[in-house]
Amino acid sequence: MKPHAFVAMPFGLKKDGQGNEIDFNRVYAELIKPALEAAGLEVFRADEEERAGDIRTDMFQELLLADLVVADLTLDNPNVWYELGVRHALRARGVVLISGGRVPTAFDLYTDRKLRYSTKNQGPDPETLEQDKTKLTDMVKATMESWQGRKVSPVYNLLRNLQEPDWKSLRIGDVQEFWERYDAWEERIELARKARQIGDVLVLADEAPIAAFRAEAWIKAGETLRKTGHFTFGLEQLERGLAVEPRNIRGLREKGICLQRLAIECKPGYSLDRARAHYQDVVDVFPNDTETWALLGRVDKDAWVSAWHQPNKKLEQMKEDAAYEDALLRAAIESYAMACRRNPGHYYSGINAVTLMQLYRYLTSDQRYDREMAAMAGAVRFAAEMEGDPDQAFWSKATLGDLEVLVGRPETVSSAYREAIAKNDKDWFALNSSLAQLWLLRDLGFKPENVEAGISAFDRALQKLAKPEDNWLPRQVFLFSGHMIDKEGRQPPRFPEEKEAAAMQKIAQVLQELGASSQDLALTQGACGGDLLFTEQCQQRGVKVQWLQPVAEPSFIEESVVCRGQDWRDRYWAAKEKLAVEIRSAPEQLGPPPADTNPYERCNLWLLYTALSYGIRRVRFVCLWDGSEGDGPGGTAHMYQEVKRRTGQVTWIDSRML
Repeated sequence: MKPHAFVAMPFGLKKDGQGNEIDFNRVYAELIKPALEAAGLEVFRADEEERAGDIRTDMFQELLLADLVVADLTLDNPNVWYELGVRHALRARGVVLISGGRVPTAFDLYTDRKLRYSTKNQGPDPETLEQDKTKLTDMVKATMESWQGRKVSPVYNLLRNLQEPDWKSLRIGDVQEFWERYDAWEERIELARKARQIGDVLVLADEAPIAAFRAEAWIKAGETLRKTGHFTFGLEQLERGLAVEPRNIRGLREKGICLQRLAIECKPGYSLDRARAHYQDVVDVFPNDTETWALLGRVDKDAWVSAWHQPNKKLEQMKEDAAYEDALLRAAIESYAMACRRNPGHYYSGINAVTLMQLYRYLTSDQRYDREMAAMAGAVRFAAEMEGDPDQAFWSKATLGDLEVLVGRPETVSSAYREAIAKNDKDWFALNSSLAQLWLLRDLGFKPENVEAGISAFDRALQKLAKPEDNWLPRQVFLFSGHMIDKEGRQPPRFPEEKEAAAMQKIAQVLQELGASSQDLALTQGACGGDLLFTEQCQQRGVKVQWLQPVAEPSFIEESVVCRGQDWRDRYWAAKEKLAVEIRSAPEQLGPPPADTNPYERCNLWLLYTALSYGIRRVRFVCLWDGSEGDGPGGTAHMYQEVKRRTGQVTWIDSRML
């Protein structure tokens, strides 16, 4: 979906300060609109709204949500100046100023850069029109590319601590159609996110009508990717969202978690220091955000644990090493304690702070935290006992069990954890997470009787639950795009029927070289020709095949299968019977495509995003292609260009060489 631009300007025929008449409708049609469209934006002017209603309603909504506002200041038009003032009050960036002939001298905008265009005979000057369009296009592109640069609004530029309003909280009731479309889009995003269909989320994010929507969707996609363990691709989506909304606290937290996980996995270029620096930057801006302080505490705790927790070390050696790293331990204590001080009801950070304080005294005999520890333990108990959210019942009860490990006896530990386990809805991972903390305490020999009582309670509960199978991850993801079999008499030929056998042999050879097996996944559409040949060869090797289709299946069969004969229809149905999962069609899963979107290009991106959601390094793109641009949008050339730009992992079967 293209970014959205709103144009604030006079309408119709008006006289400038020198008495010259200017037809601003011509200025819009001949200069502004084509220049903005050349910059890749969708353009809207308030008088273009045909729906009945108050034009101010649409204008206010546009000034709040548009990615870019272009204000024509040729005249001292009070409406245009008013609209520009509203935009400056609502948004810090995204404004381009233009004027015809003279340059406005208003004091508040005197130093702002403005683009001047020439006029003649009531419209844009024909002699300079192309040059003016190019200049405006370039200025718009530069403005969009430098979105996070200097704040162009004098309001936000001078009032440094002023924050932009939450666009979702400023719904205007009369603009129901806009928000109904948004609600339907958001519902699809949420369904896809819950089903962990990351490819769906990313396509829908790209189709959002304004940047604010896209940012929200990218951040949701990043969070979901993080939860499924794809930290690199998740970080990429989060950074796309944060480029639009750099102060989105949810996105900032998720970025930190990805940085932390990549550091723990020892990925090149990532370290706990980098994650810590990120969180420190966040709390510098949001000093009262409890969640970020707790996440910073987790980074510090991980750094401390990694410094001494090594396999095959004896108890006394680990205790000695853990005590030696007391500076790291104090950093973790301070971060968790700061979170608890910011919000005493945040019992997660409180119990972590109290536990680490106890460990500090145990390891070093230093009693510096005793007073705060006692007060914080009481706050933790009160907050956990007052938890009113039934979805948090297990965690609040488990926190009370953790507290009993520190201050209670084996029987109170066992009793408290049994109460927590009773609130657990067969969530193996939640039980195992609580158990991991107890293992850490056991490795340090801390309060062994209490710790063993807790471990026994969780071991007994986990024995009743089978460990859930990890989500299946393919070893490789084969993404395929290829030509359909040529229509009879097609000139020039691209993939004629007589090349079918050679193409099948070449596809088989490629799959053999790539080691295709039952551990892999293949994604394609299922059209006659390359798609079906690829599907058949994958199925012979046990590769799990999934078809994603641009239109509803009956239409797809009509347009892309039976158009080449009954034999292809039979092969389609035979391959469909062996598919690993049901066919997914874009209109059903994603909704109808936006008006300016080609369904086949949309499906190409859907296939690519779905493949990338399994991990960029797993993707192998195979294409059967003659190297030409094809007969229309959405073909193999489009897919080749998209994959080449993102991964570079391409195996090209040149149909001309078969």
